[in-house]
Amino acid sequence: MAFADNLKQLPPVDHLAALDLLDAQGQVMATIENKPGQAGSLAVYAALAARHGGINPAAAAEGLDIYAEHTADARLHPGKHPNIDRLIQLQQSGATLTVRLHAR
Repeated sequence: MAFADNLKQLPPVDHLAALDLLDAQGQVMATIENKPGQAGSLAVYAALAARHGGINPAAAAEGLDIYAEHTADARLHPGKHPNIDRLIQLQQSGATLTVRLHAR
């Protein structure tokens, strides 16, 4: 399925303003906001965190499947899709990020 179709299968994120991704030391590594250009990634990461309790290698693999055609583009053009690049790095490193949600 295409990313747009996969996105429709995820829970809505209208109630979220953003989410933070924290490393093992509790430092914020990234923030994904609920705004144009990031809302899809917010939905992906929020769904993964709900299913996996954080963003671990298994969640990263699932996320790469959800991003579908964008994952292939990210592999061809590193840096173009930072939220996908992060999942690729997590899958390779075995690291886990904690997710902190920010309600609207």
